[in-house]
Amino acid sequence: MVRPTTSPGSGTRLATALLLALSAACIGCARDAETPAMPADPEPLARAQDGSVSISGDDRIAATLTWRPPKVEIDEAGVDAVRRRADTALAEGRLHEDADSAIPLYLAILGEDPGDESAELGLQRAVAQVIAEGRAALARADDEFEALRDAHAKAAVARSVAPDAAATTAYLSEVDVADQLWDLNREAEEDLRAGRYGETGNGALPAIRQALALRPGQPRAMQTLAAVESGLIRRAEDAAREGDFDEARTWLDHAAKVRPGSETNDDAEARVATMRAARISRLRDAGIAALGQFNGIARAREHLASMLAIAEPGDPAVAELRDRIELAVHYGLFRPGQVFTDAMESGARGPQMIVVPHGAFAMGARVDDEDAEPSEKPRRNIRFDRGFAISVHEVSVAEFGRFVAATGRDTRAGRRGYSMAYDERSGNFIRRSGVDWRSDYAGGARAPATSPVVHVSARDAQAYVEWLAQESGQRYRLPSEAEFEYVLRAGRDAIYPWGDQGPQDGAGNFTGGLDRSPGGRSWSNAFPGYGDGHWGPASVGSFRANPWGVHDLSGNVSEWVTDCWHESYRRAPQSGAAWVNPGCRTQVIRGGSWASSPAQTRASWRAPAQVDVTNARIGFRVVREI
Repeated sequence: MVRPTTSPGSGTRLATALLLALSAACIGCARDAETPAMPADPEPLARAQDGSVSISGDDRIAATLTWRPPKVEIDEAGVDAVRRRADTALAEGRLHEDADSAIPLYLAILGEDPGDESAELGLQRAVAQVIAEGRAALARADDEFEALRDAHAKAAVARSVAPDAAATTAYLSEVDVADQLWDLNREAEEDLRAGRYGETGNGALPAIRQALALRPGQPRAMQTLAAVESGLIRRAEDAAREGDFDEARTWLDHAAKVRPGSETNDDAEARVATMRAARISRLRDAGIAALGQFNGIARAREHLASMLAIAEPGDPAVAELRDRIELAVHYGLFRPGQVFTDAMESGARGPQMIVVPHGAFAMGARVDDEDAEPSEKPRRNIRFDRGFAISVHEVSVAEFGRFVAATGRDTRAGRRGYSMAYDERSGNFIRRSGVDWRSDYAGGARAPATSPVVHVSARDAQAYVEWLAQESGQRYRLPSEAEFEYVLRAGRDAIYPWGDQGPQDGAGNFTGGLDRSPGGRSWSNAFPGYGDGHWGPASVGSFRANPWGVHDLSGNVSEWVTDCWHESYRRAPQSGAAWVNPGCRTQVIRGGSWASSPAQTRASWRAPAQVDVTNARIGFRVVREI
């Protein structure tokens, strides 16, 4: 005989037993600290009623709001067969999904025999397990929508089977809190994505505050709270990058109220302060650089005004730029970029000089320069309090010849009777007899008068500048290493003097992959695809000048500078003056030559050379103090 299930009421004994089973089964169920424990409740559990749970927000949960027990028919096999099926389903965790699940089967038995204690106990355990699984889903529901939907499905089952039980009521309250948290978090996250932070009212913050009032410390809400703080800080930093530090202050104040005492906000304060200092520093450096350009004083004063708008009283950078502007106003008869020559006692004129702007630069190799040597480090900032003049070209054979004619000096190579010259046959530099300052790079012919003088030692170069100073009455000398790199870079901060990539056509006399020697040799280590048409030094000024009007600081020939050789820049002068040790026998050469590898053409490259060394790759130029 087939009978449909029914939902009769239960007695006090049955209800109490079912409630105790529910309570016992939920001991140890995962739940938040705020989830209330289930109190004992003597009220009976009604079964087989429609259960529904309300939720606002996502429609995908709608299908889980109600649960009706699937229809179970008890056939000729009888109640015992159904009980075995129910017990098996309970053991396997199949609780309510279909007609072969534990709860529908137990309900069918109780519909047949309301006093069946075994079915009552099985139903108690099944409902307790449903609530336990629902709480486990709730533990994941903060971040997983499917877990929230699963918790709703369990709630519908519990409410349908035992709507008035304290365990069900407590669980339904937990689901309701989870619903509210989900909606509040979703609302806050949508506002966050739209940039509505709610610092003054509507937006993410009010919703997050409500969520945290429901469940203090909820990770999802705390994460959004931190994101709001980060968004406000980002606005502060954006304003700071634009130079609006008043606006940055406003956003930082809002951020400080989100999570009072947060280290994140303290770090942001420090970053904005660093950005302010960096902007002031950039404005200072820009003002200093402007002094060497057209209308430089007016432009430097504009930078000074910008600094005053954001700097604290007494800022040292402001004072420095103000002093530099004052110095530029009193530059005397010279101006940055001015080209001139000095009259000599003999009636001739000295080398062509150009005034370079005073200012600052970072000396040494960049951290991303893979070819950098330890001797090019540590990088340091150098400032020149006054401009100076440097020769537009390397000293030529003709200019050095006037010195030799006037003084009768016998150079080091002349006294020694040899120098290092290029050998076409071997492709190497070899000692060649009879070579001196008059000789070309190969040592077999006289050098053109317009070529840079080579085969001169550091002492020969020093003798030339001393003669030049005496003849002109001015303070001529070899450049310091810092002055040389400063002019070489000419305001750029790149790996090579012209930039970070290979040279463009006409940049200078370098080792190029397209260059060929008179005998057809090519360089084994050269700039690919570059050719300048020269094997050996070119006439001075053959290639375009750098941005400050100086030729061949990198390429053509390397050059002697005043400094003694040191293995690094540690303890080097900060003023840009030459680093000289009395009696030193090794000086520095700077700037790549016609036969230097690409790595030796970098802006920071430097090398040692004995003061008596002479070869076909080293010449020099001069500096005049103004």
